[in-house]
Amino acid sequence: MVPLSFADEEFLLLTGRALYWPRERALLVADLHLEKASFYARHGQMLPPYDSRETLERLALAIRETGARRVFTLGDNFHDGEGAQRLEPHAAGMLDALTRAVDWVWITGNHDSGAQGAPGGIVAEELEVGGLLLRHEAKQGETRPELSGHFHPKLRLSLRGRSISRPCAVVGSSPSRAGLSGAGRSGASRMILPAFGALTGGMDAGDPAILAAMQPAAAIDAVLPAGGKLVQFPLWRAAA
Repeated sequence: MVPLSFADEEFLLLTGRALYWPRERALLVADLHLEKASFYARHGQMLPPYDSRETLERLALAIRETGARRVFTLGDNFHDGEGAQRLEPHAAGMLDALTRAVDWVWITGNHDSGAQGAPGGIVAEELEVGGLLLRHEAKQGETRPELSGHFHPKLRLSLRGRSISRPCAVVGSSPSRAGLSGAGRSGASRMILPAFGALTGGMDAGDPAILAAMQPAAAIDAVLPAGGKLVQFPLWRAAA
């Protein structure tokens, strides 16, 4: 876990793609996409049917490591509206135990907007907690502090002839706070979390769709934990 200052709050960014908010004792994760493998199996593409177990095991570990008492999932929790009904008994038992152990809020996304049969917790389209908006997809033009998911950002780099891809968060600083801009500083006021699910792909963090969703911004950066430190890579800067 590495410290990350965001929207005048102190957070911890986990290597497992989750964000912990100590003041609220809350763990935030995006894009679990539970039962993605079974969805593809129904359409003839056979994948190992253990993605939900792996995702829930990693989520349980993050809760234990942080001591979280609340969990907010930022949409696309299941890969489709019927995913909850397809959970095999072991994964269903894991999820039931997790939602009983902590206060749980399912923010809905485009894959699970109906939230049919969401087990445990409560369901909301979006929520404001401690001055932060929690929603699935970043809303272009938003000027309030915002946490979201949806895009599955990944940082892609070429180092010594090798191509490296790592899940990352994308943070944007408000133009009105340009003097404080930059990841890890209080000027950062909007963040897109990486996908937490075990069977999720990713979009290049610098993709125009991500940069557009984060506007207006003075600066946009990719951030990720590495070697016990917060590593920052500039993606976009406003013209002077």
